[in-house]
Amino acid sequence: MLPKYKILYFFQNSDTTIIEIQRLDLADHADAEATYHWLYFDKITGSLIKLWFRSMDSSTEIEERYFEQGYLKFNKTEATYIEKHNSSQQKLNNMGNRAVGEDLNALLENYLK
Repeated sequence: MLPKYKILYFFQNSDTTIIEIQRLDLADHADAEATYHWLYFDKITGSLIKLWFRSMDSSTEIEERYFEQGYLKFNKTEATYIEKHNSSQQKLNNMGNRAVGEDLNALLENYLK
């Protein structure tokens, strides 16, 4: 069975995972909003939340993503996520291309149904 998604970005700490996935089960001409998904996984509550992408900025050292719910700034080793509504900051590790765990994989597969 072919995978339904590919992980493009993967950040996590002990409480949170933030990932960007690319759906692989859509037609080649599918729009970007359907194809690419930023997701926030709260490990404490077990909730998976779609981050509504608004814009991005890139340089050679720092990448930035702006969402309806907050802001993510990252480089090759770490990331900082700032929530819009309560301004809390989370430091996360850039996990590169490591595989997600079985529990998160099951949530992602269910999300894509």
